[in-house]
Amino acid sequence: MTVSGTRLPSVSMTFTDYELYRDITDFARDTPGWVRGTMELWTEAGLLVFGALFVLVWWRARRGDSRAFAIAVLAPLATALAYVCSELLKSGFTEERPCRAVSGAAASLVECPATGDWSFPSNHATIAGASAVALLLVRRALVLLTAPLALLMAFSRVFVGVHYPHDVAAGLLLGAVVAVVAVRLGTGAVTRLAGTMRGSDAAVARWLTGPGPAAVAPAARFAPSHRRR
Repeated sequence: MTVSGTRLPSVSMTFTDYELYRDITDFARDTPGWVRGTMELWTEAGLLVFGALFVLVWWRARRGDSRAFAIAVLAPLATALAYVCSELLKSGFTEERPCRAVSGAAASLVECPATGDWSFPSNHATIAGASAVALLLVRRALVLLTAPLALLMAFSRVFVGVHYPHDVAAGLLLGAVVAVVAVRLGTGAVTRLAGTMRGSDAAVARWLTGPGPAAVAPAARFAPSHRRR
């Protein structure tokens, strides 16, 4: 791009983890076939696992209070926003994939993405980081499941040869930050919306939001106690 005859410099990035990338991809080539196959599968199937977890927490949150339900709804939306942010950054940094740029490295285990599908940051790692943190905000105990899954997904992107280590580290951080900010900013408004939908006459709205916390039956609350005289 030029302005008044002067070429504007493009965004460029220089990192020093080429050797680490080579070490990981060499290690990947030396692992048993079942390990390589598992990592090749997980690098894509992990996205489906996080999607299933979003559905599960939404379903459980239908019987929670409106705030808990709001956070469960915001979790996948925050993850989608993190993905958009990742794509915008890719367009700005335009870093070439290591499977083409790093000389002397082992061939990638999966097909190297086409030129123009930039490397920094990793979309998969961004989604994984956002999903793990968003699900943690829904239910803290889920961190014992989501954190290892997110780290494994990020590592798998380097393992199969399509990302540098700094790509996945940045993706995890970006996803986590966007998820926290998006959920915190949106909880109030979505909580109010959930309360309104739960009181709606529309059956679809009530089904989507669920009944909320189970109410104590009046007969159970006010039944007289029977004491032996």
